[in-house]
Amino acid sequence: MDSDAAQLPLFDRLEIWLGKNRTQAFTGAMLVVALALIVGFYLWYKGEKETNASEALTSVSLPTGPGPRADAADAYLKVAATYPKSSAAARAVLLAGGTLFVDGKYDQARAQFEKFAREYRDATFMGEALLGIAACLDAQNKTDEAIRAYKDLTEHHSGDPAVAQAKFALARLYEAQGKPELARTLFEDVARSEPYSSIGSEAGIRLEELKLKHAELFAPAPAAMTPEVSQKLPQLLLPQPTNTSLTNTGATNAASTNVLPFKLQSR
Repeated sequence: MDSDAAQLPLFDRLEIWLGKNRTQAFTGAMLVVALALIVGFYLWYKGEKETNASEALTSVSLPTGPGPRADAADAYLKVAATYPKSSAAARAVLLAGGTLFVDGKYDQARAQFEKFAREYRDATFMGEALLGIAACLDAQNKTDEAIRAYKDLTEHHSGDPAVAQAKFALARLYEAQGKPELARTLFEDVARSEPYSSIGSEAGIRLEELKLKHAELFAPAPAAMTPEVSQKLPQLLLPQPTNTSLTNTGATNAASTNVLPFKLQSR
């Protein structure tokens, strides 16, 4: 009987199996439907959460005047707390840090930038957060720490858009430390990589200023010595023989008078 069933078409065999295992088939179908509903609800909820978070983020208004922005920073942090793990929350933390930085609250700003770097490792704006950490240290005159932070960004996130700003800031610190050769290299990198941006233009201006102060850094390198010249160099350095003998009448040889170390006096 089983061998006869095995020879039937697939649809017929499926119908026979369902007739024998109706309960199991129904249970499996219900599980598949339930799983599809759960996945669908999760995706809908996630999308709805992202939408609500984005709307909440865009509703935060910044003051137009030069006054403090504490209310805006609190509003950004509220969005991050209300919609954790959302992309809007990540942006809210970064914006809160930037707002606090503008207010001169560098410790608080740095805490938010470090939170972003710690909790949103895969976020798009990681370079901005690392740049913010370095800028806070820079603004607090923690020069050595700021240099390390800028260098970490330039060395480990070379493709990030924030690298140009980090190199410019690092060059500025090197220049202030009396290291113009290091500053020159970084300014040149920025000017070359960002030729049409404002920071690229500023790097070009700083290079010209550096050239006026340290012209020796921009002097052309000496030409390489060819093997032919290298072989002839010892001969060129040897003193050339001269004919200083005088004739019996006191006259000198016309070819040798040009190289005498003194001037002949006529009697």
